[in-house]
Amino acid sequence: MRLKGKLAVITAAASGMGRAGVELFCREGARVCAIDMNGEALKAMADALYEKGTPIETVQADLSTIEAVEGSIDEAAERLGGIDILWAHAGIPGPAGIEDVDVRAYRQAMALNVDTAVYGAGRVIRHMRKRGAGSIVFTASVSGMVGSRFSPIYSAGKFGVVGLTKSLAQTFAPDNVRVNVVCPFLADTPMGTQFVSRKGDPEEAKANTAAMTAAVPLGRLVRAEEVAHAALWLASDDASFVTGIELPVDGGFTAR
Repeated sequence: MRLKGKLAVITAAASGMGRAGVELFCREGARVCAIDMNGEALKAMADALYEKGTPIETVQADLSTIEAVEGSIDEAAERLGGIDILWAHAGIPGPAGIEDVDVRAYRQAMALNVDTAVYGAGRVIRHMRKRGAGSIVFTASVSGMVGSRFSPIYSAGKFGVVGLTKSLAQTFAPDNVRVNVVCPFLADTPMGTQFVSRKGDPEEAKANTAAMTAAVPLGRLVRAEEVAHAALWLASDDASFVTGIELPVDGGFTAR
């Protein structure tokens, strides 16, 4: 088991890639604390895992403020007895364009896509120092590696997370804390559906999904568990000399 004895925290953990990560990290031997704003979904996930003999800790939190991010990290550390791994996965699609942009929606997108990464890393490092080492994994996107015509605001935020990763990899190296970022392609998840159609138009979603899939050499969307496996590798000691990278999980989309 690649995470045996490790104490791991995953944010946005109650559905999609985050939930796949919770289940995978548990199978690989970690004790996991799942953080999400949806308390009902958290409970349902925790109950399902408990029935399988895999208890987890949960913290309900809306990570749109620094107080919530720092408070949830500290609570997770208290419940687990420390933190070795943070997969900071929270994010939202945000506004589609920049003309007549809704300022509130823009600020919310930046808060969840960028600020949570900044605040989370700034808080978790003190817990990892106590453990003598650690691994931070952010979730960005292929839109943080190449520009997104669907959402320039989302792309700007995810480019910021990639830049933050490269900077923190150097900043935290003396603490023996590695920092990396996984960059998924569009996934068949609730957030993926929102990304291809902000208005919830099924025809628009179908057309946009088809256009994006056509640009992928492997010809399909990414699966949530595939992203979780990438995060697992970055979090584990298998990647012990890997820090500061953006790892695309994109079927070759960024290889063009």
